[in-house]
Amino acid sequence: MSSDIRLAAITDEFSQDLDQALDAMASLGITGVELRTIDGRNIADIDDAGIDRIVERVTARGMTIVSIASPLLKCVLPDAPPLDTRFQQDAFASRHTYDDQPRLAERVFEIAEQSNAPIIRVFSYWRTVEPARCTDRVIEALTWLTREAAQRGRRIGLENEHACNVATAAESAPVLAAIDAPAFGLIWDPANAFVAGEVPYPDGYRLLPVDRIIHVHAKDCDVHGHTPTWGPLGEMSIDWVGQIGALRRDGYRGWISLETHWPGPGGDKLQASLICGRNLKRMVDA
Repeated sequence: MSSDIRLAAITDEFSQDLDQALDAMASLGITGVELRTIDGRNIADIDDAGIDRIVERVTARGMTIVSIASPLLKCVLPDAPPLDTRFQQDAFASRHTYDDQPRLAERVFEIAEQSNAPIIRVFSYWRTVEPARCTDRVIEALTWLTREAAQRGRRIGLENEHACNVATAAESAPVLAAIDAPAFGLIWDPANAFVAGEVPYPDGYRLLPVDRIIHVHAKDCDVHGHTPTWGPLGEMSIDWVGQIGALRRDGYRGWISLETHWPGPGGDKLQASLICGRNLKRMVDA
């Protein structure tokens, strides 16, 4: 069955070697490229010449850069409640602090424009023991980023991240309501919501305005005490068949982007992503 849902992937989930990653993605029919780390460097720390080389290698394969998976607002919020240490903080080679955010934002916008990426992925500061107390300041920061994005012809995608203050659909919905702008939407990550204690589909998903979902991340896990065990997509605890069916039924026309996380058989991350990619394609094509 053909689908209007398109497949993408975060390249470093296949390999830090961009050419190896792109070739593996192409072998699966994945045409959307999401950039996070390359050769061990966060995308935000790569210079203009490096970005040009990345764009050339992507376009040479007939692929499209769909998102800059930036580390924006993945930092400690000053004068906030203590951090919730139950959740692992993945920095992906980013060492940017709160004070770095204005400079980091400018650089990420430049990279998005240079690469013609329509979406910039952002977060909601590292999760505290009282995330609701941070909501107003999260909204303030996201509102500023959204205004900047609108002026530059880009969109801000807030990822619900289990290690950040907006982790679930229940926490995402009020932020979406507060920032009712075309340049702002949600990067829906069901597995992150699951790690945070929510049943992402159908429970969490039904809380979301589907027309505000602008991108989807796909990974799968089991969870014990907020600690995930990552595994093959579609074979763990997330109802991906149901979730993909609901997205299609509700008219979602964006990308589902593979974010494997599973270390793979024998620690082979490339094989893990090839397995998960085949599983994702099978579910989307069903």
